[in-house]
Amino acid sequence: MEKKINNESVIPLYYQLKEIIKENIENGDWLPGDKIPSEYQLISEYNISRNTVKKALDDLVQDGMLNRIQGKGTFVSKPKLEQSLTGFYSFSKVLRDKGMNPKDIIISLESKQANSRIARKLQIEENSEVIELRRLRCANEEPIILETSYLPKEKVINLTKEKLEKNSLYDILELEYGLIVTKAKEIFEPVLIGNFESQHLNVNEGLPALLLERIAYEANGLPIEFCSSIVRGDRCRFYTELI
Repeated sequence: MEKKINNESVIPLYYQLKEIIKENIENGDWLPGDKIPSEYQLISEYNISRNTVKKALDDLVQDGMLNRIQGKGTFVSKPKLEQSLTGFYSFSKVLRDKGMNPKDIIISLESKQANSRIARKLQIEENSEVIELRRLRCANEEPIILETSYLPKEKVINLTKEKLEKNSLYDILELEYGLIVTKAKEIFEPVLIGNFESQHLNVNEGLPALLLERIAYEANGLPIEFCSSIVRGDRCRFYTELI
């Protein structure tokens, strides 16, 4: 590392170190999977305290740029999956386009009565029957998204786990039920991984994440799906292009 820390700067020391490490990663000096220098090496290199080094590394782990492996050290994380928000997209297709293998693990599929919030999103009567589909969306066997979908039961009679394990939900809606999703509205909100999500996503509780809520519409303008997803912030990011 050639860049030095300026002890006279108003920028906190930990933040300066954080930026130096980020620069090494972004410049390709350190590649995904590379082990970075130990805390002791960073302390010696920059003549700073252990607390300063720990704070910088903790922030980068929290940001998803680094990951710690107990007993082995700290490593550069895999690059995040990027997805444009400029048009309708399929998670499975995004992964295939990136040369990755998508896999969905069905956690549960059951009939429930719609509470007021779900009913409002789907524009149906409160206490109407809906199908709740909870699944884990994976990339190359790595869990990325914990997703819960709600669909009006009367529109997806006989939807089964077996069908969902063989085909995408939207393909089933179109081919079996004649329901074509033509548009969707999505809302993003930053959240922290909770206990339930951490168990399924196999990450620590408190990790930054995105809450993604989507309402998918048929051609007639009626909602067919309300979906609430917890997206790992250390593995995904979304972007848009402004013209």
